Amino acid sequence: MPRVPRIEVPGLPQHLVQRGNDRQPCFFDDRDRRRYLDDLREIALKLDCAIHAYVLMSNHVHLLATPRERGDLGRMMQALGRRYVRYFNDRYDRTGSLWEGRYKACLVDSDRYVLACYRYIELNPVRAAIVAQPGDYPWSSYRHNALGHPDPLPVARPEYAALGSCPDARRAAYRALVGRALPDEDIAAIRHYAQRQQALGSPRFQHAISEVLGRRAGPGRNGRPRALKTVL
Repeated sequence: MPRVPRIEVPGLPQHLVQRGNDRQPCFFDDRDRRRYLDDLREIALKLDCAIHAYVLMSNHVHLLATPRERGDLGRMMQALGRRYVRYFNDRYDRTGSLWEGRYKACLVDSDRYVLACYRYIELNPVRAAIVAQPGDYPWSSYRHNALGHPDPLPVARPEYAALGSCPDARRAAYRALVGRALPDEDIAAIRHYAQRQQALGSPRFQHAISEVLGRRAGPGRNGRPRALKTVL
């Protein structure tokens, strides 16, 4: 059965999730994480893909990214995968695949869900009980987006930039936003649509994307998505 093409529209953000094969670690230490981020930045710059938020967990990665041209995110992830897997296999004297099949990706409605995805991604270590506060985890974009720590990778989305008139105001507003609990329905929706690789957003947004692409971009029936057991 042929694989269904991913939903991708140039200029619109996507939430990407990539897991280690069989849930095995894809990072063993800080050297691995630094290498992954260095490779990601170089390749994203080359392909003009903007990375807005990220988190590196031990066995999976979340990214919020916007491509300039259709297909660029796929090319970015393919190039990143080849380069990082080659490094990882050489370092740990292993062979074979590192990643669990194709990465998951869903288009994100900028009207509501972009900042929810920022928060969802950067709060991953807190939900996993690795740290008490997102700023305690060094391998996400939170320290840059909320605290102003230098990080050459994140590029602000317009929705983030609109939080304040200057960097300090934006960071303060974002910290306040992250400090409020992300609604359970938003968490369920983010997981649901990433797993199904459909457009995350309002029915109107999903219909508009379906019209652009000529195929269904949202669920086949109405109703709030059920929370998935898989923790993304």
